[in-house]
Amino acid sequence: LACPLLRSIAIPSPLLPITNMKTAIFVSLVAGAAAFAPASHSAPRTTALNGDLSGEIGAQAPLGFFDPFDMTNGGEKDTFDELRKIELKHGRVAMLAVVGYLTTYAGNRFPGAEDAPSGLQALYNMDLADYLWIFATCAVLEIWNSDRTGDSEFYGDFRNGFDFGWDKQSDEWKRKKRSIELNNGRAAQMGILGLMVHDGMGNLDAILPH
Repeated sequence: LACPLLRSIAIPSPLLPITNMKTAIFVSLVAGAAAFAPASHSAPRTTALNGDLSGEIGAQAPLGFFDPFDMTNGGEKDTFDELRKIELKHGRVAMLAVVGYLTTYAGNRFPGAEDAPSGLQALYNMDLADYLWIFATCAVLEIWNSDRTGDSEFYGDFRNGFDFGWDKQSDEWKRKKRSIELNNGRAAQMGILGLMVHDGMGNLDAILPH
């Protein structure tokens, strides 16, 4: 960068005015400094933002902290926390999905929906009003299941002023319960996926009792 700029600057002679000489010197200094300036790109993240995530809740035996695809950008805590929020939410939805799937498969129905099929076939037997009710229910749950008071201990603590005895427990007990929830959510995500696959293949009765 410096060389083209310097070549484009005429070397001042003693006959040039003092102001032109000062301008030429200033431009030369700027060009020289630009030659040693770093390229204009965002600075890479430093390891100061990264930490040991092996002690996080959910990093359990036998795999411990398992991130083979480097989803956390080398163990970046902020990225890990965002992914943990996604995992926790998906796990809770999956647990509800498995319970609902098995409940309707067993023949249980809400009043007025006694003839509705279970599983994926229910999607093809609902009218617009049914879908609107589902979306409305999801919207209400999405609003309610949030930290509306700002007093949560961690993401996912949506008690919103109701204690349920949580605050009376020890940190070890809380950590154990949070670990159980994560593991159940992980199993439920695999479970609902398996149920949907077998339902789509038409052999759900091969894995579920009649």
